Amino acid sequence: MLDSVTITALSSALDALSQRQRAIADNIANINTPGYHAKRVQFEDALAAAVATGDGHATVSVGESLEPTRLDGNNVNLDTETLSSIDTTLRYQFASQAVDGPFSAVRTALRTTS
Repeated sequence: MLDSVTITALSSALDALSQRQRAIADNIANINTPGYHAKRVQFEDALAAAVATGDGHATVSVGESLEPTRLDGNNVNLDTETLSSIDTTLRYQFASQAVDGPFSAVRTALRTTS
């Protein structure tokens, strides 16, 4: 079974990835909003540090993209957001499978012994 630090870290990662996916959706929704700056969610370094200290709780940082803006002051790039969305979705699926895997084995074992 996974230890508590692993479960805590995976839970933190899932929360942060959900927050990143919401930021990406906001960015895409505001692609034509003059003056809008894309949001970026960072947590990977904080998560690595949290795991190294044995805590597992990561702090999520949300900031604005520093990418150049278009003439209307908006800096959302649909290609960047699409790739980031795909990457985030795959990471979320991986983390959720990592959390579910051991519990799935326990559920299967309990069903076969009943």
